[in-house]
Amino acid sequence: MSLYKAAIIGGGNIADKNHIPTLKQLSDQVDIVAVCSRDITKARALADKHGIPQAFDNTANLYAQCALDVVVICTPNNLHFPQTMEALEHNCHVFCEKPPALNAQNARAMADLAAQKGCVLAYNFQLRQTAEWQLFTRCQADGLLGDIYHIKAHFLRRRGIPGWGYFTNKAMQGGGALMDLGVHVLDLALCALGYPTPSQVLGNTYDFIGKAGGKGLMGNWNPAVFEVEDAATAYLTFSNKASIMLSASFALNTQADKDRNLELFGSKGGVNLFPFMLHTELAGELADVQFPYLEEVDIQLKNTGAFLDACAGKPSNVCTAEQGAILQDIVERIYESAQAK
Repeated sequence: MSLYKAAIIGGGNIADKNHIPTLKQLSDQVDIVAVCSRDITKARALADKHGIPQAFDNTANLYAQCALDVVVICTPNNLHFPQTMEALEHNCHVFCEKPPALNAQNARAMADLAAQKGCVLAYNFQLRQTAEWQLFTRCQADGLLGDIYHIKAHFLRRRGIPGWGYFTNKAMQGGGALMDLGVHVLDLALCALGYPTPSQVLGNTYDFIGKAGGKGLMGNWNPAVFEVEDAATAYLTFSNKASIMLSASFALNTQADKDRNLELFGSKGGVNLFPFMLHTELAGELADVQFPYLEEVDIQLKNTGAFLDACAGKPSNVCTAEQGAILQDIVERIYESAQAK
């Protein structure tokens, strides 16, 4: 198989520390030929650091001078839509950072264009690749859980408002904790149910701590320009009576910091995801089954590999364009519900 020629769009930390090193590990499948950033100095420095031959400060020149197969988008949320659409127009497969876009309309347009062009558009929801989630899917396939009918999903930071970048800028990010953290566990919860569209969405958002200021564990933020939610909650119901309780926070007066988990309740068994435990009945007795020998995996490596598998037409569990459109619609409905209240 010939190598996919790839470009990185975005010159920030996630490209430098996450996507480029991962693609380098997959050098038998993909060759990074260019980096593009609005700051040519940043693009050139990043390209030189990683031994990438070309650097650009605008995408028009990138596409004019490089025959690309794959584009990896690592830019702020407000750029995901225009940059993905441009890449798809140039018949490139696209691996885009989460969330898909700022709104449901854009995410739907991205999915429709990908389908029209016959290109793969996928989103970087890496938690699908954890050993715990893979074990959950095996338990589900083996019938150990029965029908999943309720899920509690949360991704909470006690004082984790990022003190850098654009995370508190609503115009660029579209939202705060829900858009940055909550989407990860929402994606898993939807996967467990087969990625349905909810019949009802109720949501609330909060910004008490973000606007008041205080001690930060991820740098200091400026409360005077805090424009997004520091916490969000939602309750989703589906036509088959299944439900999801979702919560996400940058800042919340809670005990633990960086607390991420799903509890999944089925008609035959239930699962606590992190750490993994199966709650069931065995030999007529209630049982909690632990799995102490799960091995840690490089979830970014596996997720990028899943994207490349999709590009090659192989089976893949990467988040698809259609799933991204469904998720973005739900996120928008949560914000709309919160605003209506």
